[in-house]
Amino acid sequence: MSERDIQEIVKEKYGQAALQVTRGGSACCGGAASTGQCDPVTANLYTASETAELPAEALAASLGCGNPSALAQLRPGETVLDLGSGGGIDVLLSARRVGPTGKAYGLDMTDEMLALARENQRKSGVENVEFVKGAIEAIPLPDNSVDVIISNCVINLSADKDRVLAEAFRVLRPGGRLAVSDVVVRGEMPAEIRRSVELWIGCVAGALEENEYRAKLARAGFEDVELEPTRIYRVEDARAFLSQAGLEVNAIAPLVDEKFMSAFVRARKPLTV
Repeated sequence: MSERDIQEIVKEKYGQAALQVTRGGSACCGGAASTGQCDPVTANLYTASETAELPAEALAASLGCGNPSALAQLRPGETVLDLGSGGGIDVLLSARRVGPTGKAYGLDMTDEMLALARENQRKSGVENVEFVKGAIEAIPLPDNSVDVIISNCVINLSADKDRVLAEAFRVLRPGGRLAVSDVVVRGEMPAEIRRSVELWIGCVAGALEENEYRAKLARAGFEDVELEPTRIYRVEDARAFLSQAGLEVNAIAPLVDEKFMSAFVRARKPLTV
C-alpha cells in the first residue's frame, strides 16, 4: 500500500469519526466501535478537572492513547503545536497551560475534524488557539517557530515517520521539546498478528518498535530521547476483537501479551544545530 493510500484511509476513518461525534455519538475505531473494545486504549486519559470546562464533543472525539499536554510540562508563554489535533482536546488543554501570552496550534488534514475542533474552540471560548489544515509530513509553519510539539497517537498513523520527525525538528526552536504520546511495540511478532492488534488499537496503525523509534529520533537530530510506557495492553483487553478477526487468541497470547503499549516519547532539539 502506498503512502498516499494510507493517508487517504486515515483521512476517511477520522473524518467518519468526527461526523459520528457531530451526530451525538462518540469516536471509536474499526470493529471496536461495536464491541466497546477501544476502552482500554482511550479511556480515563484525562482528569475531571481538565475536561470540566471543555465541550463534551471535545472529549467524545478523543482518539488518543495518552495525555501529552499534561506530560509535556508546558509553561506560560510557550508556543505549542499538536500534530494531528483531531477534535482539539489537547490543543485546548495546552492553550490553558501556556496562558494568554502563549499560543497553541492544532494541525490536522481532515476537514471534518478541523470543523469540529473550531466549533469546540468557539464553545470553550479559548482565544489563543489556531487550527491549521495540513499534513504532519509537511508542517505549514516556519522553521524554528514553536517551543513544544505534542501529538496523541498520531505519528504511528504516518507512512513516512522519518519525514514527520524531520519536520518536527525543523519547526522546533533550538532547545525545543518533542513530547508525544504514541503506540509503540516491544520486540518482533508475525505481521498478521501485529496488523490485527494494531487495527484494534487505532483506526490505522503502523507502530514502531521502541528501539527503532529511538533510532529515528536520533537520526532526525534529536537528543535526550526518552520513552516511558504509560499503558501496557494485555491480550485479554483485545480478546473479543481478535476472535472476531479469526485469530486463535490463546495460541497467539504469548506473542501479543504486553508487547503493545502507549508510551510518552520525549526528545529535545539541541541548542546549537
